[in-house]
Amino acid sequence: MKIRFYTAAALIVFATTLHAQYTDIINSHRPGTSQGAFAVGYNVIQAEVGLTFGKDKHDLLQTESNVFSTDYTIRYGLLYERLEVNITGQYLSENVTDNSGLVPYDYKQSNFRSNTIGAKFLLYDPYKERDKEGPNLYSWRANNKFRWRELIPAVSVYGGVNLDTKDNPFLPPDDGMTYKALVSTQINMEGAFVFVTNIIADRITSEYPTYSYILTLTHAFNPRFSAFVENQGIMSDWYADQLFRFGAAYLFSPDFQVDILATTNFKDTPSKFYVSAGVSYRYDMHTDPKPKDQEQDEIDKALKKAEKEAKKKRKNKDFEDGVDEEEQNLDDEQ
Repeated sequence: MKIRFYTAAALIVFATTLHAQYTDIINSHRPGTSQGAFAVGYNVIQAEVGLTFGKDKHDLLQTESNVFSTDYTIRYGLLYERLEVNITGQYLSENVTDNSGLVPYDYKQSNFRSNTIGAKFLLYDPYKERDKEGPNLYSWRANNKFRWRELIPAVSVYGGVNLDTKDNPFLPPDDGMTYKALVSTQINMEGAFVFVTNIIADRITSEYPTYSYILTLTHAFNPRFSAFVENQGIMSDWYADQLFRFGAAYLFSPDFQVDILATTNFKDTPSKFYVSAGVSYRYDMHTDPKPKDQEQDEIDKALKKAEKEAKKKRKNKDFEDGVDEEEQNLDDEQ
């Protein structure tokens, strides 16, 4: 009985190790704007789309804007569990009322606020090493007590290319191709809390680079319902702000999630208030990719097995030939 128990525990640990990236339920960046450290999983295609309605009011410029935007992300797990390629972007449309003159006048403007092609790679996964250790089979306390190593985060890096359009009213005058880099950390804490941090350098090599951070804390109340709070700080000569977001997500199925969130700030150049709703859906074709060294090991084992069987057959044949020869000698003597 003990042997069966230990064997089952070992299989659970092994399965967890194989699926260090892939999860049984969808792994979405929504409803926040930060990127988690983990990829979607090998051979998984995932779409995340949101619609936003809101209002900007700029006291200095004396303008008011009704804002509508669509943001989108397409993610794909490529080659390895640790690697993900993605396309992210936002299309923004504004109806602006300018009150700076004697007579207010209205105008519209719309364009892509962002359009980025990039890739994310998981550098370090502390949970994979912990899963290899397995549970302590003799102590409930050892499995449930707080350990400082639980604060060690998973770490990933991201690199992307911004494809900006010309004469864009929402971007600095540096049109064309710029670059984006990001470092993401993720801590999966006890009590169904997840804490994600992003450090971002955007539009690198342009005249107006942007540096920002995002801090996101998510709590799952049950397997279907979760809520989050988020703070984003943006620093640039073109635009600077402190944004605060909060919202919730609901999981309808392992592959489909809906969400809602609100965004605000505490300044008047401009003041912002947005409400967003979104969906995340994945098409799950996940399989466990075999590393090349594992494939080579299997080939070597097969060759050794074939060689061993051939040697055994030769040995048996030599034995049978020897027996036949001894029987023939006995017959000759008789």
